Amino acid sequence: MKTAVITDSNSGITKEEAQKLGLFRMPMPVIIDGEVYYEGENLTEAEFFEALKGGKNVTTSQPSPGEVLDLWDRVLSQGYDEIVYIPMSAALSESCNTAKNLAADYEGRVYVVDNRRISVTQKASALDALAMVKKGIPAAQIQKKLNDSAYEASIYVAVDTLEFLKKGGRVTAAGAALGSMFNIKPILSIQGEKLDAFAKVRGMKKCEAKMIEAIRKDIKERFSNDGWKLRLMIAGSDLTEEAIESWRTTVEAAFPGYKVSYDPLALSVSCHIGPGGLGVGVCRIVE
Repeated sequence: MKTAVITDSNSGITKEEAQKLGLFRMPMPVIIDGEVYYEGENLTEAEFFEALKGGKNVTTSQPSPGEVLDLWDRVLSQGYDEIVYIPMSAALSESCNTAKNLAADYEGRVYVVDNRRISVTQKASALDALAMVKKGIPAAQIQKKLNDSAYEASIYVAVDTLEFLKKGGRVTAAGAALGSMFNIKPILSIQGEKLDAFAKVRGMKKCEAKMIEAIRKDIKERFSNDGWKLRLMIAGSDLTEEAIESWRTTVEAAFPGYKVSYDPLALSVSCHIGPGGLGVGVCRIVE
């Protein structure tokens, strides 16, 4: 059996990286002032943040059923017998449930993974799937392994500005004003479900320390099973190279022995938190 792995751009995987890895990528729609663009196709990260910071109306959406079917059919026409499809978390978008319904017509050739991931942990799932394909593990087993490990992942994201949480209705105007006045930075978390409030801290440096403390606790309490291998990842929204390396250095110093990878936060997350956000995640490598 020849098995293809497909994920969407919420994973942070670029078009070029997907080609190098040997997987397929579904670009997610981004709507700017009513015009539909596609992440990494006709919309760059820089253009996205220019629109966001410029006060334009920016929202994200799910791909249409036709776009999903077209990609699946194109991949299957290239000689693949089956597909492992890894969309963003069903708790964050209807795209996963839509894909499950569409897959029912493919008679066991398309296996949709619903392992509650987005951004760096979704990318980790795609990498795990590719590794399992190379071992000859069939799509149905890959789907089960990834679904069974849905809650073996954590992400923490520190928000630098409350402006976009206010726009999205997650923070009141008064709360945003007070937060800005006292330099309060919220930390959000994803523990296999939705984006939830985790903590409020004064200043981004204290946010960094709080997130490292949270990851250290997760590794000790949630990911301590013997034999588990872990991935440690960082992310950010509209960060400079200097800021990326500073955050990487901080995390690597806190967790010696780990190789820390960096990816931009998915635009669907950045749309809500705005520029300057910092993220860190950990998940089990599924084999």
